[in-house]
Amino acid sequence: MLEGNQAALFEERQKGTLPGELGIAWEDVSNGHAAGGFTVGKQHMAANGFLHAASIVALVDSACGYSCVASLPEGASGFTTVEIKTNYLGTARIGEQVTCEARLLHGGRMTQVWDAEATNATTGKIMAVFRCTQMILYPR
Repeated sequence: MLEGNQAALFEERQKGTLPGELGIAWEDVSNGHAAGGFTVGKQHMAANGFLHAASIVALVDSACGYSCVASLPEGASGFTTVEIKTNYLGTARIGEQVTCEARLLHGGRMTQVWDAEATNATTGKIMAVFRCTQMILYPR
């Protein structure tokens, strides 16, 4: 388990990867919690002119995954995602801010279950609700 807010560490690690390319910035990545977001740009859009669903999944899944790392039990070496579910309730336009908050619901030795919400911070409306299950990995 990592101590304290690890947001700067994860922002540095994500450079050159999908979350970095999407411009996701983190306010908090800590044991049991993560918060961050991005400003919607062309790179977040689908060809039809609407916000791409994968942009939201990248945000909420990264929040849960990063905080999962910060919340690993002693002796664990990592995790893998075994299930995700997203319900979309709204969207955002170019220039609007999308934020996310992720919370640990279950932190067991073998699994973690996370909930996250993506919110259009410009309108204050929830855009998506997300739940995932992480399987905790241990060295062999």
